Amino acid sequence: MKAFSSRDGSRRHRRRLRALLLLFSTLIFWPAPAHAHEMSMAEMEVRETAPGEFLWLWSATNDKRPMGNDLTPHWPAVCEAGPSDVRCGSAGMKGTLTMDGVGKRYSAALVKISWLDGQSHVYTLTSAQPSVELYGSADDRRGLAEIFRAYTVLGVQHILSGVDHLLFVLSLLFLVGFRRRLVGTISAFTLAHSITLACSVLGFITLRLAPVEACIALSIVLVASEALHEQATLARRVPALVSFLFGLVHGLGFAGALKSIGLPATHLPMALLSFNVGVELGQLLIVLAAFLLVQVPLPQRWLDRTRRPTLYAIGAVAAYWSWLRIAAIVF
Repeated sequence: MKAFSSRDGSRRHRRRLRALLLLFSTLIFWPAPAHAHEMSMAEMEVRETAPGEFLWLWSATNDKRPMGNDLTPHWPAVCEAGPSDVRCGSAGMKGTLTMDGVGKRYSAALVKISWLDGQSHVYTLTSAQPSVELYGSADDRRGLAEIFRAYTVLGVQHILSGVDHLLFVLSLLFLVGFRRRLVGTISAFTLAHSITLACSVLGFITLRLAPVEACIALSIVLVASEALHEQATLARRVPALVSFLFGLVHGLGFAGALKSIGLPATHLPMALLSFNVGVELGQLLIVLAAFLLVQVPLPQRWLDRTRRPTLYAIGAVAAYWSWLRIAAIVF
């Protein structure tokens, strides 16, 4: 009887797994209408019209409220600013440019400065880096360093503030544990989301964000459910394969976040690379924090008692998100 019961339970588990995967794949290609998402990257154009004299304006926005209502530029000390012009004299625009208000309505501000000699440069200002140094002309090496730093910080902020991605990584840790297989599992997740992040940002893949977000929530439900089972399920036998498949979907979520932040057209590869580096650093911080937590000298029975309630809590939250996100698509 035990053997029959075990086989029946295994069949039921496989049926549930197939049903979740079917729902997962259906949502990805659900013909839901596309929704407009507010861009959280403000853009400013600055053009030198005469030696040391500049005109500036904010780019057009679909929002009724102008960008200038929320962001205030502070030009270098040698410059005198008017309503839409800046006069810097023979010294040129040299010094510190600061943007007040960045990080509130807009997560970043993109400032493109074009000089009389035909050179141009794009500066990215964020809440972590609200100021940049200007040197009177374009400096591509310095610009690349600034973009790398800014988008790396944005990547770390995104992964640490994205609760759904945090719960997915924690579910993987519960599934695999701190064993040798964890390296392969995390590496597979990294490879997968890097592929779809790049493909989506570069325009090779175009999918609606709402079904992607629903599938991300379902991926947490599935991995948390697999971590609760003791038998050798597919997820337990080859966790790297599972993390790779779900990583493809999470990469589309990262791409949606990166597109909403905005990308500099002149340094797109650097912004993409640095954002992905930031995501990986944030992911490693999560794993490191979890590893340090389990090293706290507590009785093993306490850890065993908290495992199932934690996984049930993660699964319940993710299931709630799933229903909300599916309902938003359907209705």
